[in-house]
Amino acid sequence: MSDYWGYHLSLDAAGCDLESISNPDTITAFTKDLVKRIDMVAYGEPQVVHFGSGNKAGYTLIQLIETSNICCHFVEDDGTDSGKGSAYFDLFSCKTFDNDEVIKCFREYFGNTSERVHYFTRQA
Repeated sequence: MSDYWGYHLSLDAAGCDLESISNPDTITAFTKDLVKRIDMVAYGEPQVVHFGSGNKAGYTLIQLIETSNICCHFVEDDGTDSGKGSAYFDLFSCKTFDNDEVIKCFREYFGNTSERVHYFTRQA
């Protein structure tokens, strides 16, 4: 048994495929695949909603899991004129998960060219 309450992976992804991050069906498919790959249990369907304005607009994903949540905001206009987008992903769970599998799955669906990864444990 672990001494930690939870595990948190934060991923800031750049150079994402604009078509993929702008497609709610792709985002939903990613979420369902990820939940399976990391052996989590989804609580309901993923919520994928487009909102915001200007360079803050994009889809936001929220997926409750029995051990906490997965969330991400996809930015369609990241201000770089590269024809690519960016994404800000978080996974928090009191059950451990494979960080490498999460990153691999994210790259497969969204084609990001780089990312900053932060992983930390949580304990009150």
